[in-house]
Amino acid sequence: MTILQERTESGLPHPEPARHEPAHHAARPSGFYEWVTSTDHKVIGKNYMYTSLVVFIAAGIMALIIRAQLVQPNNTLVTFQQYNELFTMHGSLMLYLFAGPFAFGGFANILVPLQIGAPDMAFPRLNALSYWLYLSGVLIMCGGFLTVGGAADFGWVSYAPLSGSLYSPGTGADMWIIAIVLTGFSAIFTGVNLLTTIFYLRAPGMTMFRVPLFTWTMLITGLLILLAFPVLGAAMIMLFADRHFGAHIFTVAGGGVPVLWQNLFWFWGHPEVYILALPFFGMVSEILPVFSKKPIFGYKGMIFATIAIAALSTSVWAHHMFTTGVVLLPFFSLMSYMIAVPTGIKFFNWIGTMWRGQLSFTVPMLFAIGFLLCFLSGGLSGILLASPPIDFAVHDTYFVVAHFHQVLVATVVFAGFGGFYFWYPKFTGRMLRSGLGKAHFWMLFVGFWLTYIPMYALGLDGMPRREATYAAGRGWTMLNEISSAGAVLMGLSFVFWLINLWISWRNPVAAGNDPWDGQSLEWYTTSPPPPHNYYKLPPIRSERPVWDMKHPEHLKVHQPEIHVPAGVASPGPGAASAISMPDAGGSRGSNSESGEGG
Repeated sequence: MTILQERTESGLPHPEPARHEPAHHAARPSGFYEWVTSTDHKVIGKNYMYTSLVVFIAAGIMALIIRAQLVQPNNTLVTFQQYNELFTMHGSLMLYLFAGPFAFGGFANILVPLQIGAPDMAFPRLNALSYWLYLSGVLIMCGGFLTVGGAADFGWVSYAPLSGSLYSPGTGADMWIIAIVLTGFSAIFTGVNLLTTIFYLRAPGMTMFRVPLFTWTMLITGLLILLAFPVLGAAMIMLFADRHFGAHIFTVAGGGVPVLWQNLFWFWGHPEVYILALPFFGMVSEILPVFSKKPIFGYKGMIFATIAIAALSTSVWAHHMFTTGVVLLPFFSLMSYMIAVPTGIKFFNWIGTMWRGQLSFTVPMLFAIGFLLCFLSGGLSGILLASPPIDFAVHDTYFVVAHFHQVLVATVVFAGFGGFYFWYPKFTGRMLRSGLGKAHFWMLFVGFWLTYIPMYALGLDGMPRREATYAAGRGWTMLNEISSAGAVLMGLSFVFWLINLWISWRNPVAAGNDPWDGQSLEWYTTSPPPPHNYYKLPPIRSERPVWDMKHPEHLKVHQPEIHVPAGVASPGPGAASAISMPDAGGSRGSNSESGEGG
């Protein structure tokens, strides 16, 4: 049992975390005014996280209504129009407004400057603008439900000509397009900010091959954002011009080509899959070493595998278009198989990290292991879909729904909430309760398999996707009942998460600066971090500077800490890695407590 758990269960008070705070602070806004005006990357990151989690809950409720509609044949819980709106908005909220902003808006905003020793993002005001564009997109897209014709109902892929004005008239569809454009600009601005911050604001000694893997994945994600999102924005503008100005870009009647939409959309869409996945790969790559008490296995191999995934992701978009008959099947099938290779390298490295490690099955570790198991299943079914003959047979069935959800739920939900439990103490200075976290994990894990494994069987038996009901006597009822029961179990698991947040807020347990015995730089500063993140920095001689500091017996040369006055940016990466300054002594930003709240 850890010291922190012993103190929690015995009722003893927790020691106050050591802080690097100066004697005086400048007055800072607080409350609502801070939320509206702040350019602090940590405040903006939390705003992204809170907003995206509200979107997640709303989209999850929509998913439960969809599963309730499909639990019995010929069900009439919702009309066909309402069903189309629900699955369109469920997919749109999850993919456009939750998964990406949760990662590169929330986690990356808070963690990247902390992990590289920077005082803030490179462009703080642009960072704030990015959030407000994102929030505007959320409100506009959801506002479609309040219009006379209802929300967009053409699916989250918005295939032309179905998304044109002839088949999808109404304001809700236009609001959906505007929301995508706004959030696309938000993502582009965030990508520019991430790249500039990582390249130019690293602390002395933080060379590129000492940057933590989460920050590396965000660097690659930023590059993919700048490559993919302008294409999506251009496609949306073309679609809007088709709907309102008679441009006839995607309509045959005016000389347009409908399949052009699929090429544009999926040229964004397949890099987007890895824009969503790579940040969560980075989270798992940070969690596993800490709870295995080992460095990451094959650090540079993980970096090059990430680069390979990003490069190959730009050449596989047309595997979504096998059934159109207008793409070169052998090439895109081969590329789809090849992208599995660097992903497999990551799996071997994650397993190698745990191999013979001193494993601690904390809540973040359970979510990380759950990610490995769940993502593996979805990835293997993706290899099947890379074969054109198999794809022809199951393309419009629930087999694809199962594959797609397994891959995304494994990354965004399992890895994402693993990261949430892992860094929550750093964000807030408080611990979440271990028992409630484990109940959340096990219910989610069991519900995951109950929900999606029956969908594979339904797809192989021919049940079509995107349909609001099915006829009795097809033999699909029991599998749909199991799938819907699993979805309910997944939904209920998040009740434990919400209760955990409530208890943490009402009855806080102090986390200390380094409750997990962390390795990367963010665990050196206080929890939560001060306004400019660091008042002093440890010497950085590897990708694990905090571990190096706690284990000086492994170091040959001692270097003093680097003092960073409040409000002064850290020296750039070109500065000398050893700066001659007196050692401040005192607390080094990590305490001896380790473990989870009781």
